[in-house]
Amino acid sequence: MVTRLRRRVDRHPRLVEVAFLLVIYAATSNQYRRAGDDTLWWPGFALAAVTCTSLLARRRRPGAVVVLTTLGTTVAGAQGSTFGPLLLLPVIVALYELALQVSQQAIRTYGLLVAVTLLPTALRWAAEDEPWANEAVSLAFWILLPILHGLAVRARRAYMDTVRTRAADAERTRYEEAQRRVTEERIRIARELHDVVAHHMALANAQAGTAAHLFSTHPAQTGRILTELTGTTTAALRELEVTVHLLRQPETAEESLNPAPGLDRLPDLVAAFAAAALHITLAVEGPVKPLSAGLDLTAFRIVQEALTNVAKHAAVNTAHVHLAYAQEQLTITVSNDSSPITPPHAPGGGFGLIGMRERAQSAGGRFRAGRRPEGGFAVTAELPISVRPESNLHDDPRTDCRRPGPAASDLPGADRLL
Repeated sequence: MVTRLRRRVDRHPRLVEVAFLLVIYAATSNQYRRAGDDTLWWPGFALAAVTCTSLLARRRRPGAVVVLTTLGTTVAGAQGSTFGPLLLLPVIVALYELALQVSQQAIRTYGLLVAVTLLPTALRWAAEDEPWANEAVSLAFWILLPILHGLAVRARRAYMDTVRTRAADAERTRYEEAQRRVTEERIRIARELHDVVAHHMALANAQAGTAAHLFSTHPAQTGRILTELTGTTTAALRELEVTVHLLRQPETAEESLNPAPGLDRLPDLVAAFAAAALHITLAVEGPVKPLSAGLDLTAFRIVQEALTNVAKHAAVNTAHVHLAYAQEQLTITVSNDSSPITPPHAPGGGFGLIGMRERAQSAGGRFRAGRRPEGGFAVTAELPISVRPESNLHDDPRTDCRRPGPAASDLPGADRLL
C-alpha cells in the first residue's frame, strides 16, 4: 500500500504540491482571528494566501521565502492573530527547505533573523503569570526543529549519494578488472601459441629441408630425420591442443599445463634442433639453483624462441646457449656465430623478440637483443631468482608487465628480426 501510494505521488508531483499548500493555507488562515472576540480578520486570508503561495518558490529562492513568510507571520501576529505553531507553519516549511540547500553559515544567519523578528510577537502573547522565557523557548523550539530535521535529511541524502557513487565505482572497477583479466589472458595464450607454433614449425621446416637435401646421397640419415620430423609435428600438435584447451575450459587450464616445460628439458630441445642440422652448445656456469615453475617456464621459452630465431633467420649451423647462475639472478645468453642474419619472410613475423622481452619483464627481469661486436647476434635475459619464488604459469601479470625495467640495449632494428 505504501509503495503504491509513493508511486502515485511520484507520478503527480505538482498535484501533491498544490494539496500540501492548501493544507498549510487552511491551517494558517484559521488562526487569523481577533484575540478575545474570536472574530475572523478578513485581510488575514489574503495575507495567508500570499505567504503560502510564496512557498512555491522555496526550492529556487529559499532565503527570500524565509524572509517573506517571517514578515507575513509577524504582520499577522501584530494584527491580533493567535501566535502559535499553526501560524508558524509557513515559516517552518521555509526553514526546512532552507536547511536542505544553503550553507550552515547561511542557516545560522537566517535562523537568527527569524528568531529576532518573531520574538517580540511571541512575547506579546505570553500570559501575564507565565515567564517570558517559556515563550522564547517555545519559539526557539519551532525554529530549530525544521532546521535540525532538514540538516539530518541533508546528511542522509549525502550519505546515500556517497553509497550510490561508491557502488557505481565498484561496479565499474569490477567491469574494468574483468576486461583487463580477459585481455591479459588473451595475451598470455597468444604468447604461448606463438612460442609453440613458431618453434615447432621452424624446427619442422628445418628438418624437412635437411631431409630433402640428404635424400639422394644419405637415404638412411634421411629416414632418421623424417622419423624425428614426425615426432616434432606430433609434439607440436600436442602442445597446440593443450594451449587451445585454455580457451575452451579456462577453469582447468592449470591442470592441463602441468607439468610445465622447464630448463630440465633443454637436452631434448637441443636434440630436436640437432635433427634439423643445427648444432647447439650448452654451457652452465655456477651452481644450478631450483627455480619456481613460472620462472622455469619463462627461461625455457626464452631459450626456445631464441633458438627458433637462429633456425629461421641465421645462415649458420651452430648456436650457443649459456646459463649463468648467480646469487639472485639467472642470466641466459643465446648467440650464434658471425654469419649474417636474414630478415623474416613469414607474414605476421616480428613478435619473437617482443614476446621474449615481455616474458623477461613479467618475471621482473631485463632483456637485451642485438648484433655482437665480433659478429653474429645474441639475446640476453637476466631473470631474478628470489624476487618471485611463488610465481607459476598462471601468475597474474598485471603488475609485473607494467613495471618498467631498465632500458634495453637493443640495437636499432632488432625487433624487426622476428
